[in-house]
Amino acid sequence: MGRKIISTNKKAFHEYHIFDKYNAGMVLTGTEIKSVRKSAVNLKDSFVKLDNGEVYLYNCHISLYEQGNRYNHEEKRTRKLLLNKKEIDKITGRIKKDGYAIVPLEIYLENGWAKVEIALAKGKKLYDKREDLAKKAQNRDIQRNLKKSI
Repeated sequence: MGRKIISTNKKAFHEYHIFDKYNAGMVLTGTEIKSVRKSAVNLKDSFVKLDNGEVYLYNCHISLYEQGNRYNHEEKRTRKLLLNKKEIDKITGRIKKDGYAIVPLEIYLENGWAKVEIALAKGKKLYDKREDLAKKAQNRDIQRNLKKSI
């Protein structure tokens, strides 16, 4: 069946230097998975935290399911992420030792299962952001000139 990307966190690539990436399962209720399958998800202001050796996704907005009636979920509830113990230990060590943050990059469906790609990241300084924008503009100009010459 493959991988279908539901939502990406474009802001994360602008705000952070991305290092190691991990794929984590999500613990969802019935109406949440139905909303995810309809692509009614927003990762814009979401973040990931470690709490008592477990990983949680905070502030991720999953819209209400229209046919959910009284069984509907809370839109911005905290959701548990499923990772191996070794991965959690590795992430914990890197956060404490090197001062990394955990950032959600995208939510996707893989063989019917909702998953989140999270990454260890460090915040960019303002000059890094400007530099990235300048490189992007240069690449765009180069591609445009190549198309004209062909």
